[in-house]
This record gives sequence, C-alpha cells and structure tokens, in this order.
Amino acid sequence: MARRLEGGKLVVATHNPGKLREIRELLAPFRVEPVSAGELGLPEPDETGTTFAENARIKAAAAALASGLPALADDSGLAVWALHGAPGVFSARWANAGKDFLPAMARVEAELAARGAVAPGQRIARFVAALCLAWPDGHVETVEGTIDGAIVWPPRGDLGFGYDPIFRPEGEARTFGEMSAQEKHGVDWDAGRGLSHRARAFVKLAETCLVRR
Repeated sequence: MARRLEGGKLVVATHNPGKLREIRELLAPFRVEPVSAGELGLPEPDETGTTFAENARIKAAAAALASGLPALADDSGLAVWALHGAPGVFSARWANAGKDFLPAMARVEAELAARGAVAPGQRIARFVAALCLAWPDGHVETVEGTIDGAIVWPPRGDLGFGYDPIFRPEGEARTFGEMSAQEKHGVDWDAGRGLSHRARAFVKLAETCLVRR
C-alpha cells in the first residue's frame, strides 16, 4: 500500500532552478512546505542509475537520509528514437558545465542530421519524468510520466528550460519553449491530467501520496 505524506516540510531534491520552479508550482495545492536541497546545502549525489527511475530514487533517498525529512526527486530527459533513445539519462550531461542547453540542443540536431533524419516521421522523441518520494526510513514511492512528440529546428521559444525549445508535443503546434508554465505543466485536478511528462507523473504521485490543502 502506498504511503501518504500528510504534511510538513518536504525536500525538493534538485539544484536545477527550472525544475525546482516547476515542482514547487505543482506542489502548491498540497499540504507540504517545500524546501530545496540547495537551500539546505545538501550535496548532489552521483547519478549512477541506468534508468530515470533509478536516478530519481538515488537523489530522493540521499536527500531524505541527509536531511531527516521526506524528499521528492525528479529525473527526467529527452529520448530521441533515431538516436536509439539518446540523450536519455545523459540529457543533463549533454549540456556544458554551466548547464547551457544550447550546445546540447545543437548536438541533438547535428546527430539527427548525420543520420539523415530530416523528415518529421524520423524525428520522433519522448520526454520522460520519473518522480520518487523517499522517507528517511528508506520507504520510497516512484512513478513515471511520458509525453511523445517530435524534434524541431531551429529552437522556438524562450520559456521553459532544457530541451523545451526543440520539443513539439504530439498534437500541438508550439514547442514547450513557446508555452507558458500553466500550459506546459499546469494540472486540471478535476480531470486529473496535465500536458507535460512531469505533470503526468505528478498526477500519479499526488493521487496516492499527497493530501490537498
């Protein structure tokens, strides 16, 4: 049976400002007091997992153990079919040390071009987000959300973060980089759905583990 978090402080186990902003906005309707790993001075653990879920568990468990508080971690990234799922769990590492994703997006386009993947049907991609909620006693709850789409070039829009400007969700005319935060990861709680991979994962987590205000 899933464990519920009834309230109190919750560590958001990320040092990524864009991801932290989205997770805090998703947590706003719930009975928790989010505090970031950065604010607590927690170190970033080595992400040695081979899947998004494994890396999310590594980060959440490390933050919970170090802080003595429940911790929520996200591991997410872009998987491009023509690149055999790359960058995948290495999505953040394709960016440079300053987390500038322009070179990472350019690398995706260059590798697609090198494979002759220029037609829309050859540029199918998926965003994946794994969320893990961990407690200091070792209990964890993990969920995953995905959204399919296609890679576009050149990048479009300066909203969002990461690979958002080159990812156009299926059925949409705009990239994530052209969508407002509410459009991208806002959740319709009456319908129980959201657009982005992170919103879809969060809906699953909230249904079983979180309590509304």
